[in-house]
Amino acid sequence: MEVESQVSSRNEVPKEEKKINSVLKLSLLVLNCLVLAIGNCGGPLVMRLYFIHGGTKIWLSSWLETGGWPIMFIPLSISYIYRRCTNDPNGETKVFFITPYLFMASAGLGLLTGLDDFFYAYGVSHLPISTTALIQTTHLAFTAGFAFLIVKQKFTSYSINSIVLLTVGAVLLGLHGSSDRPNNESNKEYYIGFFMIVATAALYGFVLPMVELTCKKAKQTVTYTLVMEMQLVMSLFSTVFCTIGMLINKDFQGIAREAKEFGLGKTMYYVVLASSAILWQFFFMGVIGVIFCSSSLLSAVVAAVLLPFTQILGVLIYHEKFKAEKAIALFLSLWGFASYLYGEFKGTNKKKNAAEPKTATLTPSQTQTLGGI
Repeated sequence: MEVESQVSSRNEVPKEEKKINSVLKLSLLVLNCLVLAIGNCGGPLVMRLYFIHGGTKIWLSSWLETGGWPIMFIPLSISYIYRRCTNDPNGETKVFFITPYLFMASAGLGLLTGLDDFFYAYGVSHLPISTTALIQTTHLAFTAGFAFLIVKQKFTSYSINSIVLLTVGAVLLGLHGSSDRPNNESNKEYYIGFFMIVATAALYGFVLPMVELTCKKAKQTVTYTLVMEMQLVMSLFSTVFCTIGMLINKDFQGIAREAKEFGLGKTMYYVVLASSAILWQFFFMGVIGVIFCSSSLLSAVVAAVLLPFTQILGVLIYHEKFKAEKAIALFLSLWGFASYLYGEFKGTNKKKNAAEPKTATLTPSQTQTLGGI
């Protein structure tokens, strides 16, 4: 009995630690989902506000999507101070964990993100935010497809159903796009904006699994601090890409003049720009955090689930048109989300049941033998 109690006590420690770790990871996942929600809903609305009241600079809007990267130094500094306080006083506390391989990979993904930012800003400049949000839901389909090819994410009947529904919704909007075309905008401009948003969804659907693959290929322990460092490098190189675009397009020279002519006033112009930079950094921090806590596909799902709320806010705040085709597309999007989430729930339960150890049944003779011991 004494040996049994010692074995039992030794087994309880790992179980307790595992429970604490799972609670911390779940808390971190919820926190990142909230950060993602703030950025995912606020970023597009503030960007659209810029264009509605006279803003015209697409490269500037692209730059703002990742230009707030210095904000990342705040959580990184807190992480460093915490490590320094909790580590051995005589030991050395590392300032950065990122390796040359991860730095180069993050830099490449950052350049792709910069191109994606330009596509998105161009689309938002020509489309109502409610339409943009609905088209953006297709990024879940692109992410699922690239996740299957890149990180071997398995397809289920539910995920396939979700992809089909989201695609049908986007096609429906494309076929009836002219019904919500803003005033003083040609059909050509509208459809270029439409396809730019589709390109945004496709490119970002590629970037997310690549981030997950990069983390898996890293020959080191992937911590949350390391993930934040990767996001910092990605945002930095994305900003460099957009800065080159601004220089070529001579956007820097026109900012002061645009501020004077902005519909909400000069002060509000700079408030809008600063708010946009902060909100978009929330979005990227949330995305990379959800990938760390779970997977690129869950990150895409959370972002996609939030898009209908962005669409509704666009209708309420900017009084955008909400016709029958948008209602049908919204219904199809929600149906697609529900289908995917239900499939994930079933898959998780199936894995959980398979992982649970089966209790062996002892025969009477085995019981007697153990009793004799």
